[in-house]
Amino acid sequence: MDINEMKQGLLEHLLKEELVSATISQPRTKSSDLKRIKLKPIKLKGIYYIQLEYQYERILKHENIPLSLIGQSLNELFDQFRQFQGEFIGENIHIQLSKKNKVLRKTEKTEKKKVELSHNRKKNYLLDPDKPYPFLVRLGIQSPEGKVKKQKYDKFKQINRFIEFIHDSLDYLPKDRTIRILDFGSGKSYLTFALYHYLKIERGLDIHVTGLDLKKEVIEECAEIAKDLQYDQLEFLVGDINDYNDETSVDMVVTLHACDVATDMALARAVKWDAQVILSVPCCQHELHRQLQSAPLDVMLQHGIIKERFAALATDSIRAEILSLVGYDVQLLEFIDMEHTPKNILIRAYYTGKQPTIVQKARYNAFTEFLSAKPFLENELKEYLE
Repeated sequence: MDINEMKQGLLEHLLKEELVSATISQPRTKSSDLKRIKLKPIKLKGIYYIQLEYQYERILKHENIPLSLIGQSLNELFDQFRQFQGEFIGENIHIQLSKKNKVLRKTEKTEKKKVELSHNRKKNYLLDPDKPYPFLVRLGIQSPEGKVKKQKYDKFKQINRFIEFIHDSLDYLPKDRTIRILDFGSGKSYLTFALYHYLKIERGLDIHVTGLDLKKEVIEECAEIAKDLQYDQLEFLVGDINDYNDETSVDMVVTLHACDVATDMALARAVKWDAQVILSVPCCQHELHRQLQSAPLDVMLQHGIIKERFAALATDSIRAEILSLVGYDVQLLEFIDMEHTPKNILIRAYYTGKQPTIVQKARYNAFTEFLSAKPFLENELKEYLE
């Protein structure tokens, strides 16, 4: 099958209105700001469209394409990208293009499902809220019948949001060996179990996951649950970020609500381990709060609550910029709604090796000097920043 036959086959599926959802990824140009496009069908005022969600380095854009123009859009997209992963009514299709446009196409027959075309459709979770999952039942999120408990629905939404981030990271993980994942400060490990379930059980990937936390009784309980669920490649260890020296290379580092500079320790470790994916939700950013001195900002900083919030936002901005300076594609994203917790910013970083510009370095230096900031993370990674 050549590329024109492949595109014609996809177009026929689209014209028959069989699309459920799809993702086009793997830019042909590594420096491209456009990272991937998600496709879904919608109806607006009774007219069928394919909605394209363009995911850039730092922003999202949407465009609704009528079926009469979707063929032209398809040609343009495959000029820019090399991978297509699509779910259609009754069939999943995966397409991989080589640099010379050689087509590798895999299909899988699936159960036919009804396509939801409402623009304000019900949230399409990666984990079905009406299907029992052993780890969610064991953790008390679901009843044995698979119903999400009313008081645990916010936690269920948080777990699904986290799995969305994991799903979006798949392109950056190795395909030819065991994927090594570390979760620092795993706590009760709701998200650690979710990560393992999605990558190992749902996606069938070869992974080994370690959850690390200082609370011995919590670690013992999580280890028992993992054993009961027969999650053989998931382990839990008692330990501190500073003391963990068992790795020389890691593919993904997750750190959730590590307090103050413990987040920076984890980020620095991730960089030194050449982690391809970093997912971090910081907590309790005190370091910059203690250092902040900037006369032009005194109107803000004289108010304690404003100073605290500003310091937290500035800290995460600095962290993101440092990771960008050492070769990562970084986004700051909302993890869960503010109404549930103010600790809702997630740092998502994918390693691309992109070199920073002189302007970017100067901008970072000017910002930290303006705030009188001496970031812990900058010191930890000074050899990478030189």
